[in-house]
Amino acid sequence: MMTASEFLNKMKSRGAYSAPPATQNAINLCNVQLQQMRAAMFPMPMIELYNMTGGMHMGTGYIFGPMEIPNGLRIPIPSIAAINSDMSSIDAAHGKTIVGRNDLFLFGFDTMGNFMMLDNLTLKTLRTYDDPYRALADCLIAGKI
Repeated sequence: MMTASEFLNKMKSRGAYSAPPATQNAINLCNVQLQQMRAAMFPMPMIELYNMTGGMHMGTGYIFGPMEIPNGLRIPIPSIAAINSDMSSIDAAHGKTIVGRNDLFLFGFDTMGNFMMLDNLTLKTLRTYDDPYRALADCLIAGKI
């Protein structure tokens, strides 16, 4: 299984943009917001990653962070709380947190810390991952294709 550091280095070497690390306060506040909307709170792999980067993007693949990420002249990348707030009315979203997206799929995790690839429309689980960083890598790499 990959570590957060290995994942971050691998994605940067492929051209991913990495936002500055999130503060512990931002991570905690975002966790409270997720809990209030009945979404899953951050599992340890996400906390480790957010301590090194506040989110990432590569092409059209995004890993949402605890705070909005400026995106140059383009529209900013919304925070993970904003994305999940928009999805909170969908029954299939309860107990899940959407953590990333690309043109093809959404990526998220559930309350047990299981990472999955989700259908863009129904949020139906299409694939479950043993390695959370593999899920996040698939999200970003598919955004580059």
